[in-house]
Amino acid sequence: MIAAGGGIGGGGVLVPIYILVMGFSPKNAIPLSNVTIFGGAIANTLLNWTKRHPYADRPLVDWNLILVMEPMTIAGALLGSFLNKVLNEEVLVVMLVLLLSCTAYTTLKKAIKMYKKETVAMIQEKMEKDPETKGLLQKMGDGSAQEHVEQTDVDEVVPDEKDVVDLKNILEQERNVPLNNVKALVIMFVVVLIVNVLKGGGGFPSPLGIQCGSTSFWVANAIMLGWVATVSIFARSHLINKCKDKARVKYAYVEGDIEWDERATVVYPGICMFAGFFAGMFGVGGGIVKGPLMLAMGVHPSVAAATSACMILFTSFTATTSFMVFGLLIPDYAMVCVVVGFAATWIGQILLGKLMAKFQRNSYIAFSIGGIVLMSVILMTAQSLVSIAEGHHSKTEGVCG
Repeated sequence: MIAAGGGIGGGGVLVPIYILVMGFSPKNAIPLSNVTIFGGAIANTLLNWTKRHPYADRPLVDWNLILVMEPMTIAGALLGSFLNKVLNEEVLVVMLVLLLSCTAYTTLKKAIKMYKKETVAMIQEKMEKDPETKGLLQKMGDGSAQEHVEQTDVDEVVPDEKDVVDLKNILEQERNVPLNNVKALVIMFVVVLIVNVLKGGGGFPSPLGIQCGSTSFWVANAIMLGWVATVSIFARSHLINKCKDKARVKYAYVEGDIEWDERATVVYPGICMFAGFFAGMFGVGGGIVKGPLMLAMGVHPSVAAATSACMILFTSFTATTSFMVFGLLIPDYAMVCVVVGFAATWIGQILLGKLMAKFQRNSYIAFSIGGIVLMSVILMTAQSLVSIAEGHHSKTEGVCG
């Protein structure tokens, strides 16, 4: 419920709970965490689908952000599911705890900064409503206001008529969900799912008779990764061209918007691929890394939460199907986990929405994200200590083991 407000899955909390409280082995707890996150992602996406951006007339979910970042996240999730099979669990847990510790610190630090900024804005708004204070502020602002007008008059440039028309078209297109982006993501996702099922795995026989570990098996995996990389390249080209068009027509970006230039379309997807690794290895859904990443990028908290939740819908289901192929998912428990994840997320979203509407603070979303990451650090560390105390040592396995 807490994770729902930040648009992150909460896998870093779920995995230790499934291991320490419910007694599942890590190999089974991670897939169950993923399927729980998938249920929550469905609820989050349904709730956010009709919501609008706080500063612009467009959907709350940033589909451009998803289009450029999600393909590489899915690639990371596919690779991560292999690493889950072959790498030592203790080493992976230590790596995850270190990563989440840094993430929790930076996210909570940003949340506190946002909270202070909101407090200052509220105080200023209250002062402006006071008649005496308002008059004083107006007198203080007269000089700068006149200077701004004069500067605007000097620098004013008559816009080209074609640019004005193009700008109107861009704004009109942004008012609705970009269905082409959604179709591209769904097609990419469906192809990955079909190939993943057809190739089979250690716990799931291939309908085509492909043997796990055979040449055909690895070729199928290479096809999936190549397909995702191809989609990512086309998405990058599409967004760079859109960014150039916006620059030409003097498009006014609002607070939290990302300018998708040549650098941004390489750096951020690369980091998302790293997040996908953890989605596949630990069942953390990727959102526990992508949520803080988007906040660090300067994305508005509401947009970051909604967009992260939508990306998790793709990432978690891709990782879950991989676990099904490898025979690590317990079907009976999986159905229950989907329902629990959906219900808890739905309730959590509604409660946080009411809380934000009452207090007018977007920083609550950042605190939600940072809090979940910090809880993940504590619980993952506790899980590791308990495992060491009980003398449990994981054994590395092959991909088909």
